[in-house]
Parts: sequence; C-alpha cells; structure tokens
Amino acid sequence: MLSNIHATSQPGAGGTSGTGGTSGTGSANGSTSNGSSSSSSANGVTLGGTDFLTLMLAQLQNQDPTSPVDSNEFLSQLASLSEVQGITQLNTSFATLSSSLTSGQALQASSLLGHTALVTSSTASLATPGATVNGAVSVPQTSSSVVLNIMNSAGVLVQSINLGAQSAGLANFTWNGQTGGGSAAPAGTYTLSAQVNGVAAGTAVSTLVSGTVDSVTMGAGTSGLTLNISGLGSVPFSSVQQISN
Repeated sequence: MLSNIHATSQPGAGGTSGTGGTSGTGSANGSTSNGSSSSSSANGVTLGGTDFLTLMLAQLQNQDPTSPVDSNEFLSQLASLSEVQGITQLNTSFATLSSSLTSGQALQASSLLGHTALVTSSTASLATPGATVNGAVSVPQTSSSVVLNIMNSAGVLVQSINLGAQSAGLANFTWNGQTGGGSAAPAGTYTLSAQVNGVAAGTAVSTLVSGTVDSVTMGAGTSGLTLNISGLGSVPFSSVQQISN
C-alpha cells in the first residue's frame, strides 16, 4: 500500500499546472505519511485499520488524473483490509476461548483429587517393604501367555507374575510386594517389563501402574495439565489411561 502511494505521487510532483501543483503538495503529505509509517514500522508499531483507510484515501486524493487507480486494485486493497481485520478478530476470539477452556479444565481437574489413576509407567515404587502395587499390562494382541517381570534398581529379577492367557487390551495385575523367595521386597523403585507370547521380538509392551491423585498442576503454555500421583510423582494427564474411585 505504501509503495502504491509513493508511485502515484510522483506524477503529481512533476506536474506544472495548478492541479498538478496541488497534487504535488498532496504528494508531499503522502510522502510524509510514508516516511512516518516506515519509522513506526522500524520501531515495532503496527498500522491498524484506521491507518490503512487513511493511506488509501491519501492515495485516491493524490492520484494522477490522467492515470487513476485501477478499480480492481482498489477492490483488492479493500479485500486485504477485510481479511486482516477478520484475522485479528479471530485471534481475539481464540484467545478468549483458550482462557475459557483453561478455566473449565481447572474445575474438572479438581474432581480428580483422591481418585485412583492408571498411568503409563515402566517403574513402580514401594513406599514400605512388602507394600502392594496394582497396575496393568497393555496387551497388543490376544496371547496365550503374558508374564510381568519385576526387577530392582540393580537389574536383578525380583518377581515374575504369570497373568496367563489374555485378550488384547489391559491385563490387570497385583504385586503383593513379595520376592520370588517369599520375603518382603525392600522399599524402593522397581522396573516393570512384560513378555507377551506371540508378539514379535523387540516390540515394546507398555506397563501401567495405579496411584492416588494427590494434587493437580495447571501448566503454562504447552505443558498442559499435570497430575501429582503418589508413588509416581508428576505425570502428564495424557499418560492417564483410566480414572477410578
């Protein structure tokens, strides 16, 4: 738009008639506007709809009478203004909607406190020796045998739980906190892994662990909603597979 004003102002400046002189004066004003807007852009100031219309009127007032502005170009500029205003209004609407959704999410999240969440996790914690751990194995396909292996921090196998034949879906398990020898496993963090008969070697099989939701954190930006679950720590809401009483 600014380049159009500058281009149409030059013929007026070169005119010798009275009309051309007037056009030249208008061109000077247009050039001043052009310079001012360029300075504003350099300072990070964005032109608004009113500024756009002011520049458009200046272009019409200072156009060369022998070569007026093309009507198609004029309509194109009006369409551009309408498009910019529409995008601005859309951004405002989305910002309002985002704020509303965040508030609604906070209210819904508060209802999760005290509930049990089944969360994707490859580890489980024993708060005390011999404590119970509940969870599940995500079985990708129907299998004749599913085995859950539990290892300590040193990578030593502590217990294996045979879940038997399972169909595709979640196969629940309960570990009573006992080792394979029948003694209480010490408190600490244990690694979980599953073997599913019939699944190709190297295929990852997810394990899940249940825990009580102690608190909820509303993250900023892309971090989203985070649940603080006993025994598991901070867990993104996207990792939750099931909520129960």
